[in-house]
Amino acid sequence: MSMDMTTVGDSGLLDTLQHEVAVFARRAEQTRLGGVGQVRNSMDRAAYLLLNRLDKEGPMGVKALAASMGIDSSTVTRQVAPLVDTGLVKRTSHPEDGRAVVLQLSPRGLSRLEEVRSSRRQLMAELTQDWEPAERETFCALLTRFNCALSARMAPPATDTSPAT
Repeated sequence: MSMDMTTVGDSGLLDTLQHEVAVFARRAEQTRLGGVGQVRNSMDRAAYLLLNRLDKEGPMGVKALAASMGIDSSTVTRQVAPLVDTGLVKRTSHPEDGRAVVLQLSPRGLSRLEEVRSSRRQLMAELTQDWEPAERETFCALLTRFNCALSARMAPPATDTSPAT
């Protein structure tokens, strides 16, 4: 059963929410939330997310990386090419199947990722410096929940694999 969500809550609140999300997205793209200092604006969103995923989950193939990020394999291939060219990502042979290619964060890529993370941490600290710790935690929890809801909405529908009766 589908429900018109505008009837569930205050439409004024939902209008404010959608507007603030749009403003946030625009400002985030303008600054790329790049951090502060010399590192600012020095890594695009796609590169950051790819490097971060390889760091968190370890080496993987293009299809696995695409699936874990919820994007198409061709998009990953296109986005990872400059990262390989600049030495931030290495292409290696799969340990069990030498014919398969695995993408791996290079030492240079890890160093660059840590530099950008540090700069972004500093930016987040500056933007929320007058917030109470509980406000930071609440904002982080709600933003995480919001992003999870967006991801779930964008995920392809599960296919029913149960046998027909």
